[in-house]
Amino acid sequence: MSASYRFSHRSRQHFWVYVVTSLLLWLPGEVKAVSLLDGRLQVHGFVSQGMVNTTGNNFLGDSDDSISYDFREIAVNASYLARPELLFSAQVMSHRAGESDNGDPDIDYAFVDWTAFTGNWGRVGVRLGRVKNAFGLYNATRDVPFTRAGVILPQSIYFERTRKLSLSSDGVSFYADKSTNVGTFSAEATLGKPGLDKSSEAAIIPNTKGHFETDFTQLYQLKYESPTGQYVFALTHVNLGVSYRRAVNDTLQSGGFHFDPTLLSAQYNAENWSLTSEYARRPISLRGFGAIPNVGQVGESYYVQGTYRVMPDWEIMLRYDAAYSNRDDRHGTSFAKKTGRPGFTQYSKDWTLGLRYDVTPAFMLRAEYHAIEGTSILPPLDNTAGVSALEKRWDMFMLLGSYRF
Repeated sequence: MSASYRFSHRSRQHFWVYVVTSLLLWLPGEVKAVSLLDGRLQVHGFVSQGMVNTTGNNFLGDSDDSISYDFREIAVNASYLARPELLFSAQVMSHRAGESDNGDPDIDYAFVDWTAFTGNWGRVGVRLGRVKNAFGLYNATRDVPFTRAGVILPQSIYFERTRKLSLSSDGVSFYADKSTNVGTFSAEATLGKPGLDKSSEAAIIPNTKGHFETDFTQLYQLKYESPTGQYVFALTHVNLGVSYRRAVNDTLQSGGFHFDPTLLSAQYNAENWSLTSEYARRPISLRGFGAIPNVGQVGESYYVQGTYRVMPDWEIMLRYDAAYSNRDDRHGTSFAKKTGRPGFTQYSKDWTLGLRYDVTPAFMLRAEYHAIEGTSILPPLDNTAGVSALEKRWDMFMLLGSYRF
């Protein structure tokens, strides 16, 4: 890498940090949405800037024994209620995440929502367009910093390295809610094609020459919420396929990747504290690539997370987060014997301690410390020096400032 490129890259980093930090400091402290047409048109948005430092490995940029400023989110969204049963909604977002995402503006979601039937009993409707994937408790709102229980979500479930693949789908989503005396029961089915980017492709197979394309995907979720919101339970299942088309002079054959996770979610909410846990069983298969042997294994991941509001404006969070690429070889012992690669690349265990301070209703600050063993959650594009450069045990420090309107 040339000195001029390093200078240019760091200059862009510092420019964006200056711009975003200035916005965070000078924007008003109240949450003020733009409301037009008697409230039928609403415009919201948010901006956030993060800083990441690690004692080994890179996460969301060049963070190893350095500070990465390459974690930035800027978004504007709008919704228009054309009729009581017809809603148009869209969001444009710039998401910068190390080498995984360069921050180019993208359509996060854009759909029309038609509530076909509604009443005191509930509602039935359909969304058409680019719809958010209802995966677990947090995926549909994972890009809104104020809704996350931390600077980042638990990486065992909500991987940053495959964010694009899990975020939304171009297709149709059917939903139904049923209100009863014992709570609200919801069901959602999404049929379509998820997004795909270089980071997601590298997480499947790195350094390929050919072309990846997502297949027709199905996502189903059942959810229950008690009348006061004290208890929340959800069951999610996804049937996801990605096809690979080989290039000319490619060492790989045209093959396929299949991912069929089932996710159980549970949450308890009290007045000042909450307890959340999610568990995922993740069957994964690679077939037909030729030079790469066929793979069929079941991954497993889970986290347990508690948050406590110490004071009205202060909240602490403690989380244990674990991910295993193969539940029958949790610590990669057999993997290491077969491949000669470190077993710690096949799992991650993460203890997280976080602090949130709501400076104003519109301005939030977060700080986090992670003590991590294993590297399975690392974005491949941030760590291209090879497995010999990876460290088994590493720490991560994160800061985030966020403003919303």
